[in-house]
Amino acid sequence: MQSNEGDSVSAALRRRIREAIAAEGGRIGFDRFMALALYAPGLGYYSRDARQFGVLPASGSDFVTAPELSPLFGRALARQVAQALDAANSAEVWEFGAGSGALAAQLLEALGERVSRYTIVDLSGTLRERQRERLAAFAGKVRWVDALPDAITGVIVGNEVLDAMPVQLLHFDGAQWFERGVALSGAQFVWADAPTDLRPPVQAAFVPGTVTEIHPQAQAFIATLADKLQRGAAFFIDYGFPEAEYWHPQRRGGTLMCHRAHRSDDDPLADVGEKDITAHVDFTGVALAAQDAGLDVIGYTTQARFLMNCGILELLQGADVRTTANTQKLLTEHEMGELFKVIGLGKAIDIEPIGFVRGDRTHTL
Repeated sequence: MQSNEGDSVSAALRRRIREAIAAEGGRIGFDRFMALALYAPGLGYYSRDARQFGVLPASGSDFVTAPELSPLFGRALARQVAQALDAANSAEVWEFGAGSGALAAQLLEALGERVSRYTIVDLSGTLRERQRERLAAFAGKVRWVDALPDAITGVIVGNEVLDAMPVQLLHFDGAQWFERGVALSGAQFVWADAPTDLRPPVQAAFVPGTVTEIHPQAQAFIATLADKLQRGAAFFIDYGFPEAEYWHPQRRGGTLMCHRAHRSDDDPLADVGEKDITAHVDFTGVALAAQDAGLDVIGYTTQARFLMNCGILELLQGADVRTTANTQKLLTEHEMGELFKVIGLGKAIDIEPIGFVRGDRTHTL
């Protein structure tokens, strides 16, 4: 995309958000702002014609995901998916937020005839077109849907999808809580707080000035999946913490981050639509929402432990230098191995998931 086209899209997005603020009387909640910034049709970060995913900034990308980093990520995950498909007596995989299509390609290749249909749910029409191109060899198996059916049987996967769901921001001034929203000062977006009854889900000694997130949309998403899933399992991989770490009093700035050109910053009000906006996942909240809606938590562990349980070290044997180096980034503690977690959810199946046979941390949720 030419830079003037990008400027035009960004300007149109800013106008769209300003109109939303005006329509709501001068202020919108941050969750509404984040939804527009990321997903406004044709304008938001994930809806515009720009490249988000890649290994290096030179590609024009903003960040890298595990399947983009190493093909062994999907091949290892495929072993867990295959076990869950057997337990569910199903041959269908569902992926939410398929990004560039890299994970879908890896799973489809590794699972082969074990999968008869691969269904992708993605809000971005632009990303859907890229996925179609990347998955052309599997055209007979892959479909895209806009709405969920009444019933799902099979295995659901989501890699870095929960972190991109809009969050509400809370600010504590030492005496009371406020919901942090977005307003206008001239043409600039600025923070605007309003008193609220919303609270973090834990009692903690929050210090004055604390800003944190709550995740009602992610939890509602999990509840919806629980309602639709009749028999099967779901595996979500993302960066995040259990609640005791998430809302630790020392984490006074929250986890909200932006990503652009493989650099991060903490100002979502700048360069709107030109960078990703994310928040770490509250895995305790995910687990509780799942249980409340009728799902079983069948495992929770670090990405490193999950992938090793699924045999990634075996798959690494004989790999070339680049694949070896990139796969190590999926496993090492200071890269993605510890910060990223995997949670497994199940319904109406009898399974001891291989991904959690060692190092299960469900007790920490």
